Amino acid sequence: MLEPGEVVGLIGPNGAGKTTVFNVITGVFPPTEGEVLLEGRVLNGLRPWRITQLGIARTFQNIRLFREMSVLDNVLAAMHPRCGYGLLDALLHTPRFAGREQAMRDEALALLERMNLADRRHDRAGSLPYGAQRRLEIARALATHPKVLLLDEPAAGMNPTEVDALVELIRGVAAEFGLTVLLIEHQMGLVMNLCQRLVVLDFGEVIARGKPTEIQQNPRVLEAYLGRGVV
Repeated sequence: MLEPGEVVGLIGPNGAGKTTVFNVITGVFPPTEGEVLLEGRVLNGLRPWRITQLGIARTFQNIRLFREMSVLDNVLAAMHPRCGYGLLDALLHTPRFAGREQAMRDEALALLERMNLADRRHDRAGSLPYGAQRRLEIARALATHPKVLLLDEPAAGMNPTEVDALVELIRGVAAEFGLTVLLIEHQMGLVMNLCQRLVVLDFGEVIARGKPTEIQQNPRVLEAYLGRGVV
């Protein structure tokens, strides 16, 4: 269970089932048992796009941007499901259409500014450096107005300086946007500095929960990561 406003790390060895948890939460896979709840509402059986509408957004372990589209258009694409105008407005370019398009553009530019990407807004998303692509994925997720943000290995491929900056970025946007964050990460420096609480998976089973300092000393966690005979 996630508490509003907290940042929680979901950790475990490769193959433990971490990304599968994200896929279940977001409706990609149906749960084999139990329920996925958001503010008391059962999400089981809902399509991924509907779960996003209700307030759960995610990034991916392997970056999934619209690589041939511009940086700005990647963010705008996430906004159009709640554009606030109909097909007729779009065809006739009514004042409602023009007003909403401008409002979405302004919001998208503000998100890119927050991610230090505004000066790259016209660039092709696939041309961005790796770390910038990661930030663009977060901007696109924020454009859906989530309540819960799921980050799948956001620091993958980053150098230590980029990881430190990412910690501050996630902490800042969580506070600024009132987000609850659940993240999967193998970089323990990020996890220990950022997360208030950790959940540890091994072969699909939760083997530990607690504060980072508690998890560091947990014998079952050490065994799962390092193998039997180390504790």
